[in-house]
Amino acid sequence: MVSVPAPPLLALRGVSKRFGAIQALCDVELEIHGGEVIALVGDNGAGKSTLVKVIAGVSPADSGVIEWQGRVVQVRRPHDAQALGIATVYQDLALCDNLDVVGNLFLGREIHRVGVLDEVEMERRAVELLHTLSIRIPNIRLPVASLSGGQRQAVAISRSLLGVPKLLLLDEPTASLGIEQTSQVLDLIDHLRDRGLGVLLISHNMGDVKAVADRVAVLRLGRNNGFFDVNTTSQEQVISSITGATDNAGRTRMGRTGEAWL
Repeated sequence: MVSVPAPPLLALRGVSKRFGAIQALCDVELEIHGGEVIALVGDNGAGKSTLVKVIAGVSPADSGVIEWQGRVVQVRRPHDAQALGIATVYQDLALCDNLDVVGNLFLGREIHRVGVLDEVEMERRAVELLHTLSIRIPNIRLPVASLSGGQRQAVAISRSLLGVPKLLLLDEPTASLGIEQTSQVLDLIDHLRDRGLGVLLISHNMGDVKAVADRVAVLRLGRNNGFFDVNTTSQEQVISSITGATDNAGRTRMGRTGEAWL
């Protein structure tokens, strides 16, 4: 008996988005499966952030189809995306520096008991969540302003996981981090994949892409310009697709043996 492959967690079919005279996205296709990290790469202005906002419901698509686990859905506002199981961590993290780790994790979803904040229960759940994700923060009652960049990024990602999402969108999570902090965040992304989450990673860093991504989707001037398997494609091929030296070359590269990344 032939088994039917499971549909992708998220599929975009011909998605387009325009801002006035600017065509930000044009007929974009993308598929993300559970337990998979997809790196979304492209030059500045390629449409990466716009695509994330479309998926997150911040800027709804003008046309095209969004499928969630094989069924067509409407994502017109952030609540729609959250209800499906899509969480987003933007580059600015949106943390409150004056609040501690627990306060940031439960900001907007505080736990009450008899009309009073249940600090004990929130701290217990925070410790449990951070332990599950192998995140090491010595004192979760410290203000997040005192944490390192990697720890702050981990807190932002952890907060997004409180709603038990199935897909996580990460916008340049290592852009302002040092080597050690970047390694911590990449380890966390690996851990999320192992737990079965789908991850869409926006990054300009080819080293990060090589380290955690399974596949690479390239956008150029708002259009698809290649899909690559990280293990069978050279870094030069991906960069050529980003710069436009090889238009749509990546469409023929999937599943084909290529050079290893440097």
